[in-house]
Amino acid sequence: MSFSHEKLDVYRLAITYVAWVYEESAKLKGIHRPARDQWLRASQSIPLNIAEGNGKTTEPDRRRFFEIARGSALECAAIQDVLVVGEALGLSESQEKKKKLDRIVAMLCKMGGRGYVVQEEITEYGFESCCFDTDCDPDTDTD
Repeated sequence: MSFSHEKLDVYRLAITYVAWVYEESAKLKGIHRPARDQWLRASQSIPLNIAEGNGKTTEPDRRRFFEIARGSALECAAIQDVLVVGEALGLSESQEKKKKLDRIVAMLCKMGGRGYVVQEEITEYGFESCCFDTDCDPDTDTD
């Protein structure tokens, strides 16, 4: 027996992210315990809200749960930043997993019908805007 949310790419991607968080959080002790606990809750919230949202029949209900899942994914990215600063997580590993989170967020944007954009101008940081994909889809625009 298979539930409809289990067929969603975004759900399967979220589950693999949660598995990694469980693996990494087992290494966190002492002063990192609060971040670990919050990271576990936030990561679990992603697939749980995807599943619940996918089961809703009205568009506003679906969107609300997908937005909660998206917020949890963004929270996980911030928690990873905290763990990197606290030297509990390596920068390169964090950046690699943030790519997965970004993909999850983009997929949830499409499912929820809302845009996901960076709020700052990229040129402020000395980069050309053609180098970044700021629309709400999982592809990479290079033109």
